[in-house]
Amino acid sequence: MGESEGVPEKVAWVLLRDGRVLVTRNRGVDLFYFPGGKREPGESDAETLAREIDEELRSRVDTATMEHVGTFETRRGEDGRTDFRMICYTAEYTGPLVPSMEIAESDWFGYGDRARVSAVGQLVFDALHSSGRLP
Repeated sequence: MGESEGVPEKVAWVLLRDGRVLVTRNRGVDLFYFPGGKREPGESDAETLAREIDEELRSRVDTATMEHVGTFETRRGEDGRTDFRMICYTAEYTGPLVPSMEIAESDWFGYGDRARVSAVGQLVFDALHSSGRLP
């Protein structure tokens, strides 16, 4: 599973607060994404999430509290093969949630903002909404 089969993967953080979820937008991009990123060689999901959240939001994820929310995949239309996979976790954190230079902005979105996130992000929004975590 994973990059070895040629499918790009991202490990992402799902931070819910008061019926909203934290999303970020990179400079030069219109759509918002869940914070996180790609694994470095040999990294575990926990190591990836901790590094990426520190880099993007200057916050420290408590990897001991990580819970798998789900793994979400988008598929190519022509052959139905997976073209992107996002592995999502919740986790407690400490720190300011201050966007780094690569992040243009962060925001808290409700389900009504679903159209403003990436295709794979919309799958996460749907799952959170179905489970009652994102009203």
